[in-house]
Amino acid sequence: VQLQASGGGLVQSGESVRLSCVASNVTLDDYAIGWFRQAPGKERDWVTCIGSSGSDTLIYYGEFVEGRFTISRDSTKNTVFLQMDSLQPADTAVYYCAATGTCSSSSWAYWYWGQGTQVTVSS
Repeated sequence: VQLQASGGGLVQSGESVRLSCVASNVTLDDYAIGWFRQAPGKERDWVTCIGSSGSDTLIYYGEFVEGRFTISRDSTKNTVFLQMDSLQPADTAVYYCAATGTCSSSSWAYWYWGQGTQVTVSS
């Protein structure tokens, strides 16, 4: 399984970024997809997760998100998005997408990882 995260960049405080997680050889609908982030010198933190597609797709967010981020799927594009609004310098990190069977906040639970995309928020 090959995941590719993209969409990062340099933005100013208060601005928005939309990250994408694409898979080229599997159907993302079959997996729960999580986003993690890792700031320099810090541990990798869980951000959010969307369950595998179904009638009751579950979504979870880390407490620090505070309503600023939204995870979603576009099955026609085989893509999971992470819309991040009201970004702050503390959100600066490399963001990774990862796939597993059931949503978890633990990185060890994820089977496949993308390469990460840098998001830098300037004050």
